[in-house]
Amino acid sequence: MVTKEIIIETATQLFMEHGVKTVTIDRIVKELRTSKRTIYSHFEDKVSLLTACLDVYNVKICAENDEIIQSASNVLEAMGHLHQKIVRRSYLVNPNFFGDIIHYYPGLLNESYQRYDNYAHRQLVQLADAGIKDGIFQEDMDVEVVGKTVLQLLKLLKDNSIFPVTEFSKERLTFGIMVPYLRGLCTIKGIELLHIQEELFRVSI
Repeated sequence: MVTKEIIIETATQLFMEHGVKTVTIDRIVKELRTSKRTIYSHFEDKVSLLTACLDVYNVKICAENDEIIQSASNVLEAMGHLHQKIVRRSYLVNPNFFGDIIHYYPGLLNESYQRYDNYAHRQLVQLADAGIKDGIFQEDMDVEVVGKTVLQLLKLLKDNSIFPVTEFSKERLTFGIMVPYLRGLCTIKGIELLHIQEELFRVSI
């Protein structure tokens, strides 16, 4: 039986592999070996299906991030593992996935993200607060500004138009952008810890 959950799972996989524009309802129907009637019994149109896919995706990523944060022994270890996860995801997802949504469905990404309480920013603020409490980050650090800045730096790391993959490896970008920024936020204790855990920011695919 083709359930709503199976439709979302299959559509998400197709969207991420091929981009959103090229994946039609007909293609999803063919992949599922079902009928349009089955799809439309759960979703009004492609937009409502894509919205459901984004919501499920955000729930999954939020849970994965929380698990990493909870299991880490300190905030820099957590940030290293989060960074690994983010970079690895970027290799698994067709760049057209997010590009198509931004271009053809403006606002849809942010709407879904906001429905889940801007979780990535919230998690980074949580890490910043914990880092200050543990003496790893400077106590006068503006956690809200840092949270938003780190999110933008992570987006920059994945921007192939600025940093073509043929010229800039993920490791080069990480140690040219993210690690120096983190070092600037750290106390002496934090810098020593970052030096010990720098290997966490080296991502092997």
